[in-house]
Amino acid sequence: MDRGWRKEKHQNSLSEVFSSVNIPEGAGFWRKFLAFAGPGLMVAVGYMDPGNWATDIAGGAKFGYTLLSVILISNIFAIILQHLAVKLGVVAERDLAQACRDHFKPTTNFILWILCEIAIAACDLAEVIGSAIALNLLFGIPLTWGIAITGIDVFIILLLQSRGFRWIEAFVAGLIFVIFACFGYEIIASNPDIFPLLKGLVPTKQIVYNPEMLYIAIGILGATVMPHNLYLHSSIVQTRNYKRDIKGKKMAIKFATLDSTFSLFLAFFVNAAILIVAAATFHNTGNQDVADIFDAHKLLDPLLGTGLASVFFAIALLASGQNSTLTGTLAGQIVMEGFLNIKLKPWLRRLITRLIAIVPALIVAILYGEKGTTQLLVLSQVILSMQLSFAVIPLVMFTNSKAKMGEFANKNFLKIIVWLITFIILVLNLYLLYTTIF
Repeated sequence: MDRGWRKEKHQNSLSEVFSSVNIPEGAGFWRKFLAFAGPGLMVAVGYMDPGNWATDIAGGAKFGYTLLSVILISNIFAIILQHLAVKLGVVAERDLAQACRDHFKPTTNFILWILCEIAIAACDLAEVIGSAIALNLLFGIPLTWGIAITGIDVFIILLLQSRGFRWIEAFVAGLIFVIFACFGYEIIASNPDIFPLLKGLVPTKQIVYNPEMLYIAIGILGATVMPHNLYLHSSIVQTRNYKRDIKGKKMAIKFATLDSTFSLFLAFFVNAAILIVAAATFHNTGNQDVADIFDAHKLLDPLLGTGLASVFFAIALLASGQNSTLTGTLAGQIVMEGFLNIKLKPWLRRLITRLIAIVPALIVAILYGEKGTTQLLVLSQVILSMQLSFAVIPLVMFTNSKAKMGEFANKNFLKIIVWLITFIILVLNLYLLYTTIF
């Protein structure tokens, strides 16, 4: 038996790029860090996708800087959970989907796979709508056409994948830089109040007692910690070519965790920036009802007195949508191959995922227009946060297990922390389900 797993032999995760990026032996700290850098950025993308925008804008406009603490806490949760995903991928040499297949019964696996596909479809829906809204804001392209155009990005991904994994990572890093630069400008232009902003980083009881605030807070949590990212990270960390022995695995965990922690701090900056800009621009000017991307875009220029604010806002949104699309595609491939052991051609897999997202988005855009697509965007985040527990619980179980992880199993202190995080996520999601239904 292979350390408590049911099957000894299994196919490499993303076999076409498995162990394809060389790690220079005997190199110094920075060269090794740069060689491991990349997967963290691809994971960070999921933490700044268009779905986050809607919740962050609503939170900032309505409650000022109060919910900054929720973004910070969500980010800390994300850093810890992504560390567990790295550990699973490096030590067990399985992605989370393969690990589930090698542990649970076929029926449980099938249910987990269906739930994960729903989460990926919900995420893809957010990307499709986000990119279509950005095209509408930048070029005046109608939403229905924008949604159809988003199908073309399939070919960009296929082209990059055929060039090698580093090309995909470079493309993602470039788009993150664009988002970062745009929001750097937005923050300077909106001139936020520093002391209330810093105070917002400290949690208050008000968040729990105010039902409306709690609803948005759970939405932020759902939009921040992405279930499919746990599958993605446990797979793409294996693209690095290091020695698969104890020493090599320790080095891989160390550098891959540094990579994801640094990248998630970039994601924290972007999410916090969206909320800060919304708080500084709308909350303090009596525009507390701004709850969607269209309103925010419309009001940025007149309130900030600069014509570039809304343009940068839309460019960042487009970059965010395209980036998330790319990582969502890979996650879809990993999940299908891992749970079902089915290999589809990447273009076919992409087309299926895209159609699942495009069809409902098109129907809603045709029938209900702007308002409908915005509500669909928020709904996609609620669906995502519902799925989160189904990815987190198996991940925590596997990385806590001495039989599966040997000396790399989580230490007692980390076990307590990760079960606490899991409990918080589970309780908040049950509350969200209750408030959504009733």
